[in-house]
Amino acid sequence: MPIRQENISSIPLVSGVITLRKVRIGLVQATWEGDVSDDASIEKNIEKMVRKHEGFATIARQQEVQILCFQELFYGPYFCAEQDRRWYKYAQPIPGPLTKRMQKLAEEHHLVLIVPMYEEESVGVYYNTAVIFDSDGTQLGKFRKMHIPHLDPGFWEKFYFRPGNLGYPVFNTSVAKVGIYICYDRHFPEGARALGLNGAEIVFNPSATVAGLSEHLWSIEQPAHAVANGYFMAAINRVGEEPWKTGMFYGSSYIVDPRGQLIVQGSRDKEELIVGDVDLDMIREVRNVWQFYRDRRPDTYEDLVRK
Repeated sequence: MPIRQENISSIPLVSGVITLRKVRIGLVQATWEGDVSDDASIEKNIEKMVRKHEGFATIARQQEVQILCFQELFYGPYFCAEQDRRWYKYAQPIPGPLTKRMQKLAEEHHLVLIVPMYEEESVGVYYNTAVIFDSDGTQLGKFRKMHIPHLDPGFWEKFYFRPGNLGYPVFNTSVAKVGIYICYDRHFPEGARALGLNGAEIVFNPSATVAGLSEHLWSIEQPAHAVANGYFMAAINRVGEEPWKTGMFYGSSYIVDPRGQLIVQGSRDKEELIVGDVDLDMIREVRNVWQFYRDRRPDTYEDLVRK
């Protein structure tokens, strides 16, 4: 499994003192492997993908990664390329057997672990969800994708997911305050701002995005969120082409700092672990220069929620 890592040969200084709030982030961009034509293969397909990601977690620990994030719907294909009820079988309860397995993985490798899943809240009620575990295995909570696309062709998500109803929580992990935004959410600055106001230091956006209409936005929107809110963003996308032939997932997972500058980026077509260090002290430094939160005018924004 290839590893792409930033150059960390120099340690930045703040006010003449070596910074102490370094956090190493790992992002997994992977291909899906399985058989979409055979319903009997569902458990086998899931197991293959879970094992693959467990392997990435082992490598991440060897690389001293502290926070690891998988891609959107990590254990399945991006089945929203078609509308078929058989894909409901991929939904998992939270908590359930898979989350218990991920909980153990986080504890064994001392990783803060972000696990995007297809959640079954109850029979017939499904969400696109990311669960977060602390480095001791504690399940800290979950985020449910808020904005659900329904685009023709190939992104029929309203057939599979209800819109999220848990707001924009920020999770106080052992190494950083973490927010989560999932794929299509990244097109909406309101939630990105809410995560910042709720205290996020790093926001993760696990995605499943193919080349085409919005690819040029991939390198624009999330650096813009990082700048507007003075936090780090980590964007994850899968790679390869899946059986529906709706386009190539173009990888290019990356981490960007509060100045909008790229820290590290993955390839367009390779399955790999992307590793980068972030300096959380930069958040204070940047916000003390760019006082966007101080200069906000929420008293003038009331009409926004009425339109």
